[in-house]
Amino acid sequence: MLYKKTETAQELLEIQALQTENLPKQLNEETKLQQGFVTVQHSFEQLEAMHKIHPHCIAVDRGKVIGYTLSMSASFRNDIAVLKPMFDHIDQSAYGTARYMVMGQVCIHKEYRGQGVFRKLYQTMQTNFQQEYDHIITEIDSCNQRSLNAHKAIGFEEVLRYPHGTQTWVIVSLAL
Repeated sequence: MLYKKTETAQELLEIQALQTENLPKQLNEETKLQQGFVTVQHSFEQLEAMHKIHPHCIAVDRGKVIGYTLSMSASFRNDIAVLKPMFDHIDQSAYGTARYMVMGQVCIHKEYRGQGVFRKLYQTMQTNFQQEYDHIITEIDSCNQRSLNAHKAIGFEEVLRYPHGTQTWVIVSLAL
C-alpha cells in the first residue's frame, strides 16, 4: 500500500469514482448505517482546483486509488454550498482565528475498510500539513455514526453541533 499526495488527473478521476460509489443515493439504509457514506459529490474541476492548492492524500493499492482524504483550503468556503454553514460556524468558534485546513471528505473502498487505511491517511495528512496548520477540521453528518466513531478513535474532538435543514452536523478537529 502506498500513501501519497495526488499527482495526476487519473488519480482525481479515481477519487471521483470512489466518491460516486459511496453517495447516499447509491447505498441502501443498512449499508449507510454500517459502513457510512459521503455527502458531497465534487466535480472534477472542484477536485482539481482543491488539488492545486493542497494535493489530496490518497492510498493506492496495485496502482488504483482505494482511499482518499480531500484537502480543502478555507478559500473554497463559497464554492460548495453545503459547506458554507460549516465555515460560518468555524468563524464563530474558537477556531475562527486558528491556522486550520478542512478535510473535505474521507472515503475508503469497502474492501479495504477496517485495515488501518483511514488512520494512515490521516497520518499522511498530518505529516504533509503540520508545518502550515495547527488543526484539521471537518464536519460529519450526525447520522453517520461510523464516521463519527472513526474520527474520535484517531483523536478528533467535537467542536460543535449545528442543525441545517433536516440534518445535524458535527464539526470536529484534530490538533497537528
